[in-house]
Amino acid sequence: MINIDKKFRRHLLLHNILFVILLLVMVGLLGYLALATRLQWDVTQNSRNSLSQGSIAALQKLAGPVDVTVYATDRDVQFGDVRNIISNFIALYQNIKPDVTVTFIDPIEQPKLAQQAGVRVNGEMVVTYNGRREHLTVINEQAMTNLFMRLARDEEKLIMVLSGHGERNINGNANYDLGEFGKQLLSNGFKSRALNLVIEQGVPIDASMLIIASPQKDLLPGEVEKLLAYIDRGGNLLWLVDHESLRGLLPLAERLQLTLTPGVVVDPQSKELKAPVTFALGVSYGQHAITNNFDYMTVFPFARQIAINENEEWYGVSLVDVAQQGWVETGDLDDDVSFDQMYDVAGPVSVAAALSRSVRDSEQRVLVIGSGHFLANTYLGNGGNLDFGVNLINWLAGDEQLITIQPRASLDSRLVLSESMLTMIVVSFLIVLPLFLLASGIFIWWYRRRK
Repeated sequence: MINIDKKFRRHLLLHNILFVILLLVMVGLLGYLALATRLQWDVTQNSRNSLSQGSIAALQKLAGPVDVTVYATDRDVQFGDVRNIISNFIALYQNIKPDVTVTFIDPIEQPKLAQQAGVRVNGEMVVTYNGRREHLTVINEQAMTNLFMRLARDEEKLIMVLSGHGERNINGNANYDLGEFGKQLLSNGFKSRALNLVIEQGVPIDASMLIIASPQKDLLPGEVEKLLAYIDRGGNLLWLVDHESLRGLLPLAERLQLTLTPGVVVDPQSKELKAPVTFALGVSYGQHAITNNFDYMTVFPFARQIAINENEEWYGVSLVDVAQQGWVETGDLDDDVSFDQMYDVAGPVSVAAALSRSVRDSEQRVLVIGSGHFLANTYLGNGGNLDFGVNLINWLAGDEQLITIQPRASLDSRLVLSESMLTMIVVSFLIVLPLFLLASGIFIWWYRRRK
């Protein structure tokens, strides 16, 4: 009996020791998994505490390590703990790309290092990738992702913009101009320069592309010849065409094997969305690198049809089809505009064409868009116009691997109340609710006293 008890106690002790060991091992594994794996759920409006798909795609295009040096003091008079704010911000990128490293330097304690780096403000970041450096003075996803896009680009690309005929100015602030779009291109690593073919001998060899943005005056025959020579040697082109006259550029359309139908696209679906019928809504896209995974609506005001003529020289793709229930109106635009089977062209209507061909063992790329308005300052913020425009430029520059949706803007989460609503809330909480509680207390006291 004694031996059995000793044997039983020995087994029990061994069992307890094994249980404790297994428990410690399990706790250790859970601790390791907690350190090695990070899971989080972002339940904020518009997912403010996580990166957009566009930012993730841009970050994944950086093949090597990224070094971020932050020149910030421990405390800032205006923003408080700047280092903690920046650490939490960069942690979002480190979750996607672990080789993003962060180093903090106090510009007050080490002023020489800050001066050598060209730092101007507290909290400025110097981002280094593949031997290239970029400075960032604002902390938001849009600015950081654009910085990564610039670093991912092999070199700064030059865009020539035709001028001298009243074209849309890529640096202009007028509603008609493309200034806001130009700022976006600059932040993505492009630089632009005006080109006047009356003065210049032709389009420079080092230009990545040429933009013709809705000229208002006719080009001289000699200028058109220089443009055709640029096309013949394999130059890339973005041509924004409005519904007015081609301004002497009919030979260019013929060289590209395109038919630019006169008239304005009418889209009855726009009227249902409280927009003018002359605003063609793009929701159907062709199969192309520019439109890959692009599911945003685009808006093309006062658009014209771009028809690709079948030929063996150019490979053409219709990028955007609009007005499925609409048409190309060739008559006057009035309140009672209606489809005329004899003169108008029934939808769907193609308003954007992508062309490509091989010239001297390299690929030439041309885009013709039947609305210069869609990139203008007035309409750039509509739908996915900005994203679509940046995709166009990236494809023309041969950087289709950088085609991605731009980071979303934060939604306005402010609660705006009218004066009557504020008055109702004040009366409810400061008068009605206290009176209700007082009446309830009196009633309970009276009811209990009756008993």
